[in-house]
Amino acid sequence: MSPLQDIPTTTGPLSAYVARPDGPVRGGLVLIHEVWGLVSHTRDVADRFAREGYVVVAPDLLADHGIAEEDGARLGEALMGPDEETRNEAQPTFRALLAPLRDPAFGALTTERVRACFTFLHDDGEVAGRVGITGFCFGGTYSFSLAVHEPRLLACVPFYGHADFSGEELSRITAPVLAFYGEEDEGLITGLPALETAMAEAGVDFTAAVYPGAGHAFFNDSNRFAYRPEAAQDAWARTLDFLARYVA
Repeated sequence: MSPLQDIPTTTGPLSAYVARPDGPVRGGLVLIHEVWGLVSHTRDVADRFAREGYVVVAPDLLADHGIAEEDGARLGEALMGPDEETRNEAQPTFRALLAPLRDPAFGALTTERVRACFTFLHDDGEVAGRVGITGFCFGGTYSFSLAVHEPRLLACVPFYGHADFSGEELSRITAPVLAFYGEEDEGLITGLPALETAMAEAGVDFTAAVYPGAGHAFFNDSNRFAYRPEAAQDAWARTLDFLARYVA
């Protein structure tokens, strides 16, 4: 079977990379890519989770909005690189990429598509309803979103995602949440204390892991400037332990 499959949604089929274990299935996992789209790094991460026993669905949520994979890789390195002038030159292109993603209609549609991926896994006989979600950057944000909108979710593992929800919305989260951040990711770190307070007041089982010396996209080993091996390896081990506890 091809790893690319069409996931049925209310707005038509959604292309996704589906990775299955060679051996026994421990559970299912929705995996949401970064803002660059369903690139080779995301597919590689899906394969890693499959080797750990999870059926993984990694949808292509930016097929109509993203940029070519090679262009995205260059832009990602420019934004994370050490040269300030190069970073500044990349900002207009990055802002143009993000503009349509800020439309509330896009957000509602994307959340529904992620829920469709969840349902696809939840209804899989081998998965037997045991489904979690993880994602990176853009994908971390929509991991939080699924946790708000899907009470059947068993675990949520967002990497450097935004959780811009009201207290009432956060109170709908029933899954435990393990969220990862780089200490140098200033925008997210500045708001983290308020998020921790809001999660506690909403009664959410929320744990934030913050890595010194790491910034945004520290898990992405295809980005030579952002990747932090020690932080990535620790986050991977903690993610597997978390999924084993709540999903497997």
